[in-house]
Amino acid sequence: MLTMVSLTFLLGCRPDPRTVTDPVPTGSDPTADTASTSTEPLPTVDAWGPEVDGDALWFRVPSLAATRLEVWVYADPLDAEPALVLPLDPVASGFAASIPLDDLAAAGVTDVWYGLRAWGPNWAHDPDWTPGSDAGFVTDVDGAGNRFNPNKLLIDPWARELSHDPPPDWSPFATGAQRLVDSGPIAPKGLALLEAVQPASPGPGTPLRDTVVYEVHVRGLTMSDPSVPEALRGTFAGAALKAPYLADLGVTAIELLPVQETFNDQNELDPASASGDNYWGYSTLNYFAPDRRHASDPSPGGPTREFRDMVDAFHAEGIEVYIDVVYNHTAEGGTWGDADTAPLLSWRGLDNAAFYQLDGPGGYRSDNGVGPNLNMTTPLTKAVVLDSLRWWSDVLGVDGFRYDLAPILGNGCAQSCFDWAADDPDGLLLRIDAEVDAKHIAEPWGATAEAYQAGHFPGNWVEWNDGFRDNVRRDLNRLGEEDVTLGTLADALSGSFGRFGDDGRQPWHSVNFVTAHDGMTLADLVSCDAKDNDQPWPYGPSDGGSDYDLAWDQDGDPVAQRRAARTAMALLTLSAGVPMITGGDEFLRTQRCNNNTYNLDSPGNWLSWEHDADQQAFTAFTRRLLQLRAEHPDLRPDTWRGSDEVTWYAPDGSVASAAYLDATDNHALAVHLGDLFIAYNGWEGFVEFQLPPTPSGGPWQLVLDTAPWLEAQGNVLDPATALPDPTYGLDGRALVVLRDGG
Repeated sequence: MLTMVSLTFLLGCRPDPRTVTDPVPTGSDPTADTASTSTEPLPTVDAWGPEVDGDALWFRVPSLAATRLEVWVYADPLDAEPALVLPLDPVASGFAASIPLDDLAAAGVTDVWYGLRAWGPNWAHDPDWTPGSDAGFVTDVDGAGNRFNPNKLLIDPWARELSHDPPPDWSPFATGAQRLVDSGPIAPKGLALLEAVQPASPGPGTPLRDTVVYEVHVRGLTMSDPSVPEALRGTFAGAALKAPYLADLGVTAIELLPVQETFNDQNELDPASASGDNYWGYSTLNYFAPDRRHASDPSPGGPTREFRDMVDAFHAEGIEVYIDVVYNHTAEGGTWGDADTAPLLSWRGLDNAAFYQLDGPGGYRSDNGVGPNLNMTTPLTKAVVLDSLRWWSDVLGVDGFRYDLAPILGNGCAQSCFDWAADDPDGLLLRIDAEVDAKHIAEPWGATAEAYQAGHFPGNWVEWNDGFRDNVRRDLNRLGEEDVTLGTLADALSGSFGRFGDDGRQPWHSVNFVTAHDGMTLADLVSCDAKDNDQPWPYGPSDGGSDYDLAWDQDGDPVAQRRAARTAMALLTLSAGVPMITGGDEFLRTQRCNNNTYNLDSPGNWLSWEHDADQQAFTAFTRRLLQLRAEHPDLRPDTWRGSDEVTWYAPDGSVASAAYLDATDNHALAVHLGDLFIAYNGWEGFVEFQLPPTPSGGPWQLVLDTAPWLEAQGNVLDPATALPDPTYGLDGRALVVLRDGG
């Protein structure tokens, strides 16, 4: 057991909060650097982070390079002065100490808001230091990459909630010319939860082969939903109310864009300009804290409880909860102008070289294209990733994680390079797979060529399949302009054996999608020729965005646009693998051709729940597709299927040969799966398909057809109608599903 430090607390007229009047524990000097010079081994801790143990609150903070750490506790997160200061004792790989709960109460601390101040080789501890002074300063960044600065109050990476955002002007957190600015009064404070969080209910445990993912933003899901009480719109509690709708649609997992704390308090404050807004949230301030802005109860502990309750609501409807996590970089960003200048919000100020991948002492490596890579080779980064994942899964009930720019987690290089080390048994990819009881979904690319690792993730990792996306888009929108072969399309629709099967992985390792949050919506993909990101608020302006969307407006024909959308949704939901639908695509949501709406916290970017007849029909069509998928196990195989289980046909009824599949001028193909026959005609002209005999010997029945002629019936025949002869004429750019009627 570590020595407990007891302090004199500040009441009424406050003395210096750093004064310690109780006897100093043996071996500890609060006026000196706490790096141990003893030959005795340092004590160890079981876990990092704030935790109540008995009648005391423990703070345990890791750092491999710090020489001293202090916890500054505040009765209110906006107080200029702390209620108390607790120097921490050295332990293996970090520091720890505790405060009696009675002493916290005596100091007037009800909710424990706190920050950290750290010293190290580039800024030695000096007993004369006070906030805003340069006592002990050596250099902003030394040859080992250390950037310690006690004038910057730091967020504990293991804090459970955050009090507020950094202000829009981050210069007080910077070093260089700003090194003497005390950030304490304005810095976000972490929260230590004094009561244990009751774990969420168990999830349904849906196998991936049976999973249908619905990707959506928490706030965007309900901000414009009149069926949700106004006070709950845009919140975890509001999202929970949509669980019955998603269950009825046929969704088995909701995937939420980042819900961990990020800087977004400034969103919408100036509707005339969306510049700098952070709606999507892919820039994390803390990996444990649910975002306050997504909670109807932002009081201390409220966001955590509300998120847990939302998970319970989805689990009650048989829906799993996945969340996007961003472990490739953090909100701290890189240097500002020169190597000496960088903001210190959290990780950088605790141990720059341990948390970030350096490129020389003053620079950073970035394979994510946004900010410095996290250094995946150190025990500190591994601990914060694994501990936070376990917090979200074991306590808050999250069933799966989608990892933004996930190859960064497999980078085995500590500095200045990228080295794909997916098979390292001590690496994060295999440790996450082995130690975190959840599903793990990789976005398998980054911003550099070395970081493109699609098809290469180890173990039980599944992956977003950009090959499926691009092949379907090309076949829908680029025939005659780009070479698209039926063989490539058939491989994508079968689970992408060429990407996953060659190393023993299965069809369900492929998360198939045609659209995602990053890019155009389905409606825009088939009604826009190019992005339009410079339009005024609420649909813009947004910078960036791909110039290669493979979009096409179908020559401006609304009938053709609806047909293309139906065909795309059918190709997605009837393919082997895990289909992912982008929220709102089931009712043809539009972003008016903006393909990078990351900054738009606006009605133009929220899902609208007032739908016209065409939108309602498309929702019903999507629901029927998902019902069909659930009813027919052949559409969701667990393993690869052989030629005795699946047969591909040319329109003339012959088995499709390799030559037929490889020819760039063939665009009609059919597949026989159990009691289903699915035919697709990618070209613009009518094609007649010769039908094989049904397994029962009875007639084929028409279930659905995406062609315009069936729009009056919602493109579905229920009950299915028997065909009078063994042929079927399929319109151009359409898909048909037939069922054995015997």
